[in-house]
Amino acid sequence: MILAVLAAIPACAGTRFRAARMTRTDVPIGKGQCDIRLQVDDEVEVAVRRDMVNIRTLSGKDARNDGSECNLPLPGSDLRGFNFQVVESRSEIRLVEPPSARNDFAAIVSIRDPAAGFGRYHFRLTWDGTPAGERRGPAGFAWNNAISLRGRGQGESRLNETSRHLTDVSVDIDLGAKIVVSFLTGKGRGAGTPLPVVFTGTVIGRDETRLRADMVSADNRLHGIMVLTVDNQNVNSIAMDATDGRDHLHLTWDRK
Repeated sequence: MILAVLAAIPACAGTRFRAARMTRTDVPIGKGQCDIRLQVDDEVEVAVRRDMVNIRTLSGKDARNDGSECNLPLPGSDLRGFNFQVVESRSEIRLVEPPSARNDFAAIVSIRDPAAGFGRYHFRLTWDGTPAGERRGPAGFAWNNAISLRGRGQGESRLNETSRHLTDVSVDIDLGAKIVVSFLTGKGRGAGTPLPVVFTGTVIGRDETRLRADMVSADNRLHGIMVLTVDNQNVNSIAMDATDGRDHLHLTWDRK
């Protein structure tokens, strides 16, 4: 009898998947974005937490993923500048709850599609993807608006006959185009105690994933143009030649 009663209760159906890593490069650096694309039949509730999408089927057939992607996981804390946008819909779609500590930082979206068959739905979540934190920068650097990029790799900074091994790099750019580039270092030939190699300056050009910056060394002595290639939050390569008219610095760095 108990088994018969349980069998009469419909199971809670649904779909769960991880959004793909976004490969497009037109999303601005420092902006988090998830494009959730679904095929929906009747009524569902969608929860996006980090880069996982959980869909609870309220009626109709289970929803299907139709190319959902994120350039970054939705933050699990310290969420800033959140926005919900409907890009494509056949019927009713609305944000039920924005991400918050109360719902473990999940965006909850309701979709109701009473028309026959599956309908295509596309909604976009965006947020400020720059990490918070207080760090030193050039005069007038606005950390509240900073874009932060990181890279793990290897490189070399050679000043005349002295070389220094470069490891991880951090790049911070504010909305006024001021930039700080800081390398962690290892001991190189002719070098003493390892110290960070830091440059500051101004971004003077951007071409898709390539940045050009007018830079100066931390002691304000060596000046040159630095070229960086980046994608989303990652630094892929850096090259720079700088001089003060007497000494010459040649720098190269590549992501692992």
